[in-house]
Amino acid sequence: MISNKLPKMFYGGDYNPEQWDHGTHLEDLDLFKQAGIDIATLNVFSWARNQPDEVTYHLEWLDGYINSLYESGIYTCLATSTGAHPAWMATRYPDILRVEKDGRKRKFGGRHNSCPNSPTYRHYSVEMARRLAERYKEHPAILVWHISNEYGGECYCDNCEKAFRVWLKQRYGTLDAVNKAWNTAFWGHTFYDWDEIVVPDHRSEEWGENSSSFQGISLDYTRFNSDSMLECYQLEYDAIRSLIPDALITTNLMGFYKPLDYFKWAKQMDIVSWDNYPGLNTPVSFTALAHDLMRGLKDGDPFMLMEQTPSQQNWQPYNSLKRPGVMRLWSYQAVAHGADTVMFFQLRRSIGACEKFHGAVIEHAGHANTRVFRETSALGHELQKLGDQLLDSRIEASVAILFDWDNWWAIDKSSGPTVALQYVEQIHKYYKALYNRNVQVDIVSVDSDLSGYKLVIAPVLYMVKPGLAAKLEQFTDNGGTFVTTFFSGIVNEHDLVTTGGYPGELRKLLGIWVEEIDALLPSMHNSIEMKETIGELSGSYQCGMLCDLLHTEGADVLAEYGTDFYKGMPVLTRHAFGQGEAWYIASDGEEDFVAGLLKHLCQQQNIEPVLDTPAGVEAGRRVKNGQAFLFLLNHNAEAATVELGSLQTSNMLDNQPVGSSIEVPGNGTIILSVK
Repeated sequence: MISNKLPKMFYGGDYNPEQWDHGTHLEDLDLFKQAGIDIATLNVFSWARNQPDEVTYHLEWLDGYINSLYESGIYTCLATSTGAHPAWMATRYPDILRVEKDGRKRKFGGRHNSCPNSPTYRHYSVEMARRLAERYKEHPAILVWHISNEYGGECYCDNCEKAFRVWLKQRYGTLDAVNKAWNTAFWGHTFYDWDEIVVPDHRSEEWGENSSSFQGISLDYTRFNSDSMLECYQLEYDAIRSLIPDALITTNLMGFYKPLDYFKWAKQMDIVSWDNYPGLNTPVSFTALAHDLMRGLKDGDPFMLMEQTPSQQNWQPYNSLKRPGVMRLWSYQAVAHGADTVMFFQLRRSIGACEKFHGAVIEHAGHANTRVFRETSALGHELQKLGDQLLDSRIEASVAILFDWDNWWAIDKSSGPTVALQYVEQIHKYYKALYNRNVQVDIVSVDSDLSGYKLVIAPVLYMVKPGLAAKLEQFTDNGGTFVTTFFSGIVNEHDLVTTGGYPGELRKLLGIWVEEIDALLPSMHNSIEMKETIGELSGSYQCGMLCDLLHTEGADVLAEYGTDFYKGMPVLTRHAFGQGEAWYIASDGEEDFVAGLLKHLCQQQNIEPVLDTPAGVEAGRRVKNGQAFLFLLNHNAEAATVELGSLQTSNMLDNQPVGSSIEVPGNGTIILSVK
């Protein structure tokens, strides 16, 4: 339970009362009560109001809002306001301003505009967090502390360059180790003094978004950038923790956000929270995948849905309205995948600047007579009915998909073999095949314990870090099924190729070696010709993008290429390893092939779906103290009937028993308690 003061799913969101007069705030309190709002996130971007100069702090205004909300039965998630520095700070202390990759120094404006290695930023942000903690350490309204906001971006200034050298000394110890890790003998890049190392920007090693002459340098700078921002978070975290030992502290993450290694960040967060903003055309399977990633960051612990829009967004090319029912549907999808809160950005819609068209619980009309308010109010009252029943329940999964930020960075910065390879797309492809069958999945890191899983999938495991190959061998030897794909086992943690034949350290486990990798044009394809029927797989399937030309070393060949000069070479292999099996997919197969293979492997390992449902109807299950809760989420516009068979269930919102089947309305959700 996030807080025993509020023993239910938190319901609320970002609130910016400083943008309004007192009369409007009083109206808001009444509307919040009508909507069932019980928590408000305050002070996210109020640094300029809180601190008009170096020595002056004005926090009295915040006292009033925290108190008035609390008196109305609404708790506070208190942000530290450090997500955007004040204008006076940028004017007087230019070291706080970021430098872009092309060398241009920014002026004041926007947000995420502070250099993470600026001594000025670090000093004043920590002092702000400390003063807030000192002031509110005993206030009963504060349930969660929210540091900064949506950390992101990169800086290439002199402060960062100096800090990068320090980071390298701590990571490698010696210049000889740096030169070896970066393969600086290439192009005569050998460094003889730490001060010779410069940031890899457009003036040195990089061009465009991902192109770099030295991937090792760029990879380490990306790691350094993530660590630098994490240090900023940690400094504020420590300031709060020193004054409030039992504080619950978080910051809002952003799903598959490339610049920051969230697995590393999550270790320093008391609870994971994140902001979910899919578009109208975002596959619902991808949103589910993002939720599962956020749950996986802390090994299955429930997370906070910190932000979503009640209606529409403002920053996408086409900001469509959420259709009737979709806000509720997507809220419960988050819950089905592990959220213990439902929160919004924002509670009242702003009237100016770039977020004035971002949706809110209270729209510009300013009253309760809107579709959005009626829908949010209905959901608020449902969550009150559910109470604490779902809190701390967990997802039980026998399948894990391995995801690694370093691997993502290294693939994208790689010079070749194809620009078409997108790591996250490959992760989603394999996840979607399981999602479509309602097989629950954990997204895990290379550091995670794999012993509780039956099936582990690692699409495009390009980078194999120290100890990972041995871990995968042990998992398979103990009876697990391991699956990986083309372009795996290529490099070590420094992006240096493991010589002797791909897939490097995975060669023994997979029982193959790869001689060449063919990159096909988008218009080109090959085929996967099954040598035998495997489950529902038979005949021919299309493949393309990358094609590994491999030789077996003990693995069985289950399918071969159908065309080109490597016709007849293996494209799908299975290697018996100890008590388990290791499978290798040598090309990017079509979705039907991936779906068929994973269905076979699940059946082989007795991994059952949550429920068989019509297409477009998602079934998820959370479990608490042996009690199962079944979520039926209909992502279709039309109603659908779900067969429950012999399951004994009751509807959690009205406690009425349910028969052997149930109709789920279009864009509707039903939550069942399983007896």
